[in-house]
Amino acid sequence: MARRLEESVGHKNEALETGGRGFLMRSEITHDEHPLSLGKTSVWNQFFQETEIIEQIERDVKRTHPDMQFFCGDSSLAKSNQEALRHILIIFAKLNPGIRYVQGMNEILAPLFYVFRNDPDQNNAVYAEADAFFCFVELLSGFRDNFCQKLDNSVVGIRSTISKLSELLKKHDGELWRHLEITTKVNPQFYAFRWITLLLTQEFNFVDSLHIWDALLSDPDGPQETLLRVCCAMLILVRKCLLAGDFTSNLKLLQNYPQTNINHLLYVANKLRGSSAG
Repeated sequence: MARRLEESVGHKNEALETGGRGFLMRSEITHDEHPLSLGKTSVWNQFFQETEIIEQIERDVKRTHPDMQFFCGDSSLAKSNQEALRHILIIFAKLNPGIRYVQGMNEILAPLFYVFRNDPDQNNAVYAEADAFFCFVELLSGFRDNFCQKLDNSVVGIRSTISKLSELLKKHDGELWRHLEITTKVNPQFYAFRWITLLLTQEFNFVDSLHIWDALLSDPDGPQETLLRVCCAMLILVRKCLLAGDFTSNLKLLQNYPQTNINHLLYVANKLRGSSAG
């Protein structure tokens, strides 16, 4: 576009030098090159969209685990780690135009980068950014449909995944399922959406999240099936409180899950193995 503008200026100068009369020549700008164009192929529209995504990434990166000096603060380490997270998320968004960046992806990336960056072997730790990017792409390849809004109502979208969790609970604890979804009308989307899309990173402290992720990523059934079993086990562990509660109290409980013994949670989830819904 800059070259075309320069050429246009050159043509104008030529017209003036030859003593041309009348209106100056006007640079022709196509619809896709117009700054206000909303066309999918518009370079300006793409620029503004990418700028908006980058700004969202920067805001989310700054909010990543504010209680941890590793991620937040004025230290050179924190700033360096934030910059690495920013690089990974921006590159992922550019390489995956169908998904781009969805708010919360920073919470999924954080545990991966933390583990690689704290490798006791410094020869490995220096490659934390590259290693975290590779694993982030691999991990999201199994969950990417949950982030694609166009697939929300499909058989592979987030609503379908939440329905599988509902069926799993119905199979293992019909009484609790009826009380939640029929009696108190607590739609599982009200709490399970965050559980599933953010892989439980917001329901437990960072150390407990790493413990749960060890189970998710090492399970031969794959992280998706294991995640649903863990979510179902979370419901079963607080069934007494849920059965005694109404819509308001149950929703508050599930959106602010209480502190629990992670080893026991994983034990209960493992007992559900082999009988996952659909």
